[in-house]
Amino acid sequence: MSSPGEVLIFCDGGARGNPGPAAIGALVLDPATDPPTRLATVSERIGVATNNVAEYRALIAGLHAAVPYGARVAHVRADSMLVIRQLQGAWRVKQPHLRPLHEEARALLAAYEVVDLAHVPREQNTDADLLVNAALDQG
Repeated sequence: MSSPGEVLIFCDGGARGNPGPAAIGALVLDPATDPPTRLATVSERIGVATNNVAEYRALIAGLHAAVPYGARVAHVRADSMLVIRQLQGAWRVKQPHLRPLHEEARALLAAYEVVDLAHVPREQNTDADLLVNAALDQG
């Protein structure tokens, strides 16, 4: 299998209650094909967590799932404005419990030559959201 030069990662996390039972969902796609080829998916429960913890953990899981493909460029799409703005450096990470997750995500992103982080509306992140809800519904 040849490595795509770029990966497109959609990620979402959610908790039923805040905190509450939580799950993550992520898709790793090859954007060079039309439609983009699905390379990997993540859909799993993560125990009890807040929404923000779940959002970070979803991104981290998506980045881990993308590693085997050896891409040089990562396009990340998430409907969590907090996660995207904090990773862009526009917002400070004020909550101490989010700092280790933020640092882990930044370390994983550092492996790419180019990183494109963008906040998308929930309507453009439906596949990742479906993976979150599928995991929550199994519990």
